[in-house]
Amino acid sequence: MNMPNDPAILLSYINTMLRDEYSSLEELCKSLCVPQEQIETKLSSIGYKYSQKQNRFI
Repeated sequence: MNMPNDPAILLSYINTMLRDEYSSLEELCKSLCVPQEQIETKLSSIGYKYSQKQNRFI
């Protein structure tokens, strides 16, 4: 599956997936076969960090 390349669109995509389908970022990344660090790095470039407690990027 191709994920959005634009960080802002990726943020929306990932947070929606976390809200609707996955209980953790780790689970989502395993399912999509994408390194968790890749997503965290891309979203940190626009000031977002994953909150395990809230299960979303804030």
